[in-house]
Amino acid sequence: MTDYARLDAWIDAHFDDEVKFLQKLVRVPTDTPPGNNAPHADRTAELLKDFGFEAEKHPVPAQEVADYGLESITNLIVRRHYGAAGEGLTVALNAHGDVVPPGEGWTHDPYGGEIDDGSLYGRATAVSKSDFASFTFATRALEAVARPTKGTVELHFTYDEEFGGLLGPGWLLKNGLTKPDLMIAAGFSYEVVTAHNGCLQMEVTVHGKMAHAAIPDTGIDALQGATKILNALYAQNALYKKVTSKVEGIAHPYLNVGRIEGGTNTNVVPGKVVFKLDRRMIPEENPVEVEAAIRKVIADAAAESTGITVDIKRLLLANSMRPLPGSKPLVDAIQKHGATIFGEPIKAMGTPLYTDVRLYAEAGIPGVIYGAGPRTVLESHAKRNDERVLLEDLRRATKVIARTLADLLA
Repeated sequence: MTDYARLDAWIDAHFDDEVKFLQKLVRVPTDTPPGNNAPHADRTAELLKDFGFEAEKHPVPAQEVADYGLESITNLIVRRHYGAAGEGLTVALNAHGDVVPPGEGWTHDPYGGEIDDGSLYGRATAVSKSDFASFTFATRALEAVARPTKGTVELHFTYDEEFGGLLGPGWLLKNGLTKPDLMIAAGFSYEVVTAHNGCLQMEVTVHGKMAHAAIPDTGIDALQGATKILNALYAQNALYKKVTSKVEGIAHPYLNVGRIEGGTNTNVVPGKVVFKLDRRMIPEENPVEVEAAIRKVIADAAAESTGITVDIKRLLLANSMRPLPGSKPLVDAIQKHGATIFGEPIKAMGTPLYTDVRLYAEAGIPGVIYGAGPRTVLESHAKRNDERVLLEDLRRATKVIARTLADLLA
C-alpha cells in the first residue's frame, strides 16, 4: 500500500467516529447574533482532548466582544509539532464555528445532527463545522500513517466569520498568537478557491421631520427621501454589470439592501428611516474608491429632497482576497489529490463570497479555501433551511486534506 492508500484506509476505518464528532459539534448552537460562542469552543476542546489534542483557549476580552455586538468568543489553536522546533513548514487549517440563526422552514432539527439519505443535516454542517471534522481527522490520519518528522500543523477553530473575522483570525494574528507559512480554510470539495470578493456594509440613516398625517406639509417625509436614495443605489446595479472581473468564478460587483426600518405609526409622517446595504467588490476594485462613490450617490440623491439629512456609518470593510505566489504548492496538491479522490478535475477559481481568510492573506500568509461540501452554496443550503453536507463529500475531502498535508510536510 502507498502512504496515500494507507491514509485513505485510516480515514475509512475511522469515518463513523468523524461523523459522530461532527454531530456533537452541530448539537451545540452558535447562532450569531447573539453570538454566545464560548460554550461551543469549550465543547470542541473537550472533544479534541479525547483524541489527544490539547486546544489552547484564547478568549477575546469581554469588553471587546460587547463593543463588537456579540456575547462571547473563545478562539482555539491546536499545535501539532513534528520533529525539531523550527524545522519544516507550519500549515494552518482554519474553520469557523459561528453561524447565522437557523430561521424558518426546516424539515430536520437544525441542531439535531440527523442523517437522512446519506446527508447530515443541521446548521453549520456545510459551513463550516464540517471542516472542524475534516481538518481534525485529516491531521489524525497524517499522524497515524505518514508520521511526519518535521513541520507543524495548527488547527485554528475561530468564532467570528459572520461579523467579519476581526475577533477570529484577525485577533489571533494581531496578537502574535500564530504566523503559519501556509493555510487552508474551510470550503467546498469541488473547487479550490484562490480569490474572493470584498464587502462593504453601511448603515444609512435618513432624517426628516415627524408630523401628523392630517397635516403632512408640516413635516418632512424621511421615507420619500429614503426612496429616492434607494432608487439611486439600485440604479447602480445596472451599471455594475458592465464592470467585470478577470477572476474565474467572480462576475461583477453588486449591491443589496438587506434591512430597512422607520416611521412610528400609520398616521404619522415618518421622521427617520434606517437601512443597511451590502456592496460586494470584485478583486480588481479599490475599496476606498468604492466607498467614496457610494457616499456620493447617497449624498446626491438626498440633496433632491428639501430638508432631508443623512448619516452614513460604515459597518464593515472586508477586503477582497487575491492569490499570493506562495499558494501554488497548496493549489497543486489539492488539485492532484482532489482529481484522484473525486474522479474529476478540481478547478482553481474565485468565489463571490467574502471570508475571514482574507485576513491571513493580508498578513502575508498564502492560503486557499478548500474543505467538505457540495459544488455550490445553493446546494449546501448554507444560511437557509435544511443545511446539509453529503457524508461522502466529507469523507473524500478529509482524504484530500490528509494527502495534501502529507505532501507539504514530507
